This record gives sequence, structure tokens and C-alpha cells, in this order.
Amino acid sequence: MTLFDGLEDALVGYSDVWMADGARVQRAVYSGEKIIEIFMQQGMTHEEAEEWISFNVDRVYVGESTPIIFWADEVL
Repeated sequence: MTLFDGLEDALVGYSDVWMADGARVQRAVYSGEKIIEIFMQQGMTHEEAEEWISFNVDRVYVGESTPIIFWADEVL
């Protein structure tokens, strides 16, 4: 399982993902909102944090175990 360095406080759990070949891969699940909070604590504005995540976290692919970024829906 792949984990993001420095984002431990944004880790909310794990998910089992079933691959087309029948293999099961565990993927870490992170809160997108908590990642923004972490970056803001490091001095970024909200907009800078969103942009950083968009280009450097959401778009990263490190294979089948690439972490999942979870964005909560405000309307439940």
C-alpha cells in the first residue's frame, strides 16, 4: 500500500479494490479537506492548497496502490 508522506493526519482509512484480474489491492483513503487544512497550516492559502492538490496529489499515479482522495459531498 502506498502512503503520502506528511499527510498522516488526513488518512481516514483503507479500501479494498478488486482488479480486473481478480486481485485485491488495498489503497489508503485520504480526506481532501484535511489535506487542504494541512497545507494551509504550512502557510498556503486555501486556493494555493487546492491548486497544489490538483496538480501534485490528485494526478499522481504510482500503480495499483495509488491512494484515494475522498471529497465529502456537502449534500447528504
